[in-house]
Amino acid sequence: MDLSAHPRIGSFPVGGGELGRLVFAFDWASTPLGPIEHWCESLRTAVGIVLLSPVPIVMLWGEDGIMIYNDAYSAFAGGRHPALLGSKVREGWPEVADFNDNVMRVGLAGGTLAYRDHELTLYRHGRPEPVWMNLDYSPVLDEAGRPAGVIAIVVETTERVLAERRGRFQARLADGLRELADPLAIKSVAAGLVGEYLDAGRVGYGEIEGEGADTHLLIARDWCAQGIRSIAGRFHMPSYAGTFMGDLAAGRPVVFDDMEQDPRLAGIAAGPAHEALQIRAQIVVPLVKAGRLSAVFFVHAPAPHLWSAEDVGLVCDVAERTWAAVERARAETAFREESRTAETLNRTGAALAAELDLERLVQMVTDAGVDLSGAAFGAFFYNLTDEAGESYMLYTLSGVDRSAFATFPMPRNTEVFAPTFSGTGVVRSDDIRADPRYGRNDPHQGMPKGHLPVCSYLAVPVTSRSGEVIGGLFFGHPRPARFKERHERLMVGLAGQAAIAIDNAQLFRAAQRELEERRRAEEKLRDLNEMLERRVADEVAERVRTEEALRQSQKMEAVGQLTGGLAHDFNNLLTGISGSLELLQSRVAQGRVGEIDRYVTAAQGASRRAAALTQRLLAFSRRQTLDPKPTDVNRLIHEMEELIRRTVGPAQEVVVKGAPDAWPTLVDPNQLESALLNLCINARDAMPEGGRITIETTNHCLDARDARAHDLAPGAYLSLCVTDTGSGMSPEVVARAFDPFFTTKPLGQGTGLGLSMIYGFVRQTGGHVRIDSEPGSGTTICLYLPRFQGALVADGAPPERADAPRAGQGETVLIVDDEPSVRMLVTDVLEELGYTAIEAADGAAGLKILQSRVRVDLLVTDVGLPGGMNGRQVADAARVTRPGLKVLFITGYAETALVGNGFLEPGMQVLTKPFVMETLTARIREMIEG
Repeated sequence: MDLSAHPRIGSFPVGGGELGRLVFAFDWASTPLGPIEHWCESLRTAVGIVLLSPVPIVMLWGEDGIMIYNDAYSAFAGGRHPALLGSKVREGWPEVADFNDNVMRVGLAGGTLAYRDHELTLYRHGRPEPVWMNLDYSPVLDEAGRPAGVIAIVVETTERVLAERRGRFQARLADGLRELADPLAIKSVAAGLVGEYLDAGRVGYGEIEGEGADTHLLIARDWCAQGIRSIAGRFHMPSYAGTFMGDLAAGRPVVFDDMEQDPRLAGIAAGPAHEALQIRAQIVVPLVKAGRLSAVFFVHAPAPHLWSAEDVGLVCDVAERTWAAVERARAETAFREESRTAETLNRTGAALAAELDLERLVQMVTDAGVDLSGAAFGAFFYNLTDEAGESYMLYTLSGVDRSAFATFPMPRNTEVFAPTFSGTGVVRSDDIRADPRYGRNDPHQGMPKGHLPVCSYLAVPVTSRSGEVIGGLFFGHPRPARFKERHERLMVGLAGQAAIAIDNAQLFRAAQRELEERRRAEEKLRDLNEMLERRVADEVAERVRTEEALRQSQKMEAVGQLTGGLAHDFNNLLTGISGSLELLQSRVAQGRVGEIDRYVTAAQGASRRAAALTQRLLAFSRRQTLDPKPTDVNRLIHEMEELIRRTVGPAQEVVVKGAPDAWPTLVDPNQLESALLNLCINARDAMPEGGRITIETTNHCLDARDARAHDLAPGAYLSLCVTDTGSGMSPEVVARAFDPFFTTKPLGQGTGLGLSMIYGFVRQTGGHVRIDSEPGSGTTICLYLPRFQGALVADGAPPERADAPRAGQGETVLIVDDEPSVRMLVTDVLEELGYTAIEAADGAAGLKILQSRVRVDLLVTDVGLPGGMNGRQVADAARVTRPGLKVLFITGYAETALVGNGFLEPGMQVLTKPFVMETLTARIREMIEG
């Protein structure tokens, strides 16, 4: 048709293609533009440019943006053409009305707009689709030079944009999969990238298990967008795929844009299931390998989604590429596993061939079995037979501590275990708990409470060359279906290797036993040849021991006599001290002060002699001629308590539990004191790191049976027991404890006569001694003493005093001692000499003062302090903040013991109690000035 001759066209250019004819034929009188023949020249010119351009262009004229476009734009408009011609732009493209409204405002104001790869969602074919475009908008001027319309150049770039996006996606996918060797990780990365790319709700792989009606889909892991829950698990495939199972089996993707509206799903009751799984749209791509449906790759959307052909193609491509990577990774993993298996088998075989120690050999087999089977734990049980016809002994364990079986009974001759120990065959179960043979035998209906969590189970008999079932290899895992046919074959082969190695080891043991018996026979022959020489040597050694025992006995006799003398001397000294103090008090009250000095001198002299005698108490007597007397044992203990505490030292806690109605007993009190102190010293020696010593008295009435058990005559007895929390004694040591000269102490630290003499003394008294002890549980030694039925019968001149040196200005001494009288005396003396004296009753209180800003020139502290901190610890802690602090230790222990153990450091001295006050003040002055 020649449009140039038509009167309505006038000055319009010739051509314009299909749109030129449509523009000519359109009823423009029905639009705000009016009839075409009345259009202004600027509009005619602009329309001519649009129609003749090969580029997609649309003219938007007037306030309404009446649309006039060319053939290229009609192709872009798709299904909206030709309805768009002559329409208002905001109504023609209602889905982007706001965007075009802005275009019209800017263009009619004389402005321009330009967009590159701009994304808009358009309904070109009746459904939403993302479209990318390059858009350029310019105003069109009328004859008066005013903007009357907008001309738009629209170049679609969707194909290029999507191609670039797909390229970037493919690059990301390749990068993500390149270094991965784990099939599950490969599938997870691919699913995540596809989910993000397609803005999906859920993406994942499902692998097919089983066949026919028993086909299941196993989804190990899936990628889910925020708000979408995972469906990882196991699904019945016919229920999952429904009527589309045939499509999937044939390798055809199944695609739904809207599962609620899709007619293919009409009448199928899967809607609620899909809704519960948040699936409204989906792509399911089958992976058919070797004619079998092996897996599916699914993409789910929670809302309707228009999947493009490009989307489906991309999902299919990713599914194939990813599955290839998965199969490659599985092949590599299988190769590595086979290589590792071969290496393990070779290593185990070589080790078994060289190992002849049965326990190490069986442990190797068990460890190798756990390694090869992938079990969580494994065990080897020996096949032993008892009277009841069953008894299986746990020999080795792997993968779990042996204590895990400590409280459980051994396997019983049940339908599950019997085949292994009878050699019937291999037992393999994906879930032993579901096995019909399992849990039917009393007393346990299933595994014992607290047993290892066995689900997957594999048991293989180990049979020797003779046909005897040596035992069984057992492997377990808490998850089901962990052991496959391959593992079963490997364990059968390992059991064969184990049987040969065990047979060899047992033969070696038999040969070793034969050699050992031969060596023993040879040794017996040598013993017979050497017997005469040994007898001569034994007689000589016995004579030497007898002579040594005689000398030791004589030494103990002398020590016992010394102890009796010490007690006598102490009584005399105490009489002198107490008498002098009483007369001193009396003379002061009478005002006869002129006679005071002689009593003070007498008391001081007696005190000095008592101090010297305390050193002799370190060798307290262990033996003395018996002089039985009615004795209140509770009182005796009370009078000895301080001596015992000082003897055992501050590291030992001494607890006294005297029966309130304790009976008196007829016993030599001195010998009982010696025995008690000896027992406490033994208790102390059993606790070198410190502990508790309990001294306890109890009344006992023994009938004939109880008396026989204690090797006593029936009657009433008082028991005196000493208990320690030390290391205890073995039954062998207890049996020999009363033997003369038997001792467990190091050479030179015990005579072996202490308990022997106590035993002799108690037996002479008519009593008995009993020892209760176990290694690690301490020791209790009880002296059973007969009850007494009668009633109880109620030195040098002092040195001349010199004026004590007085303190310097502000000099301060801190006194730490748990004895109030000592603190009082020392404080009074020091304050009298001008010192500032500060008192503390224990180590913690003293340390608090030393850690303050108070001036302290000298620390005077007892060594043994209560509260867990001794004097040396106080001094060490104080020197952290006061490095130059001078320390004077005052103690009732021997000075040489402290110095000899490296107790003292520079700036430290020790003064032994009791001491003369002049000596103390002189020493304090000397140390402060030194």
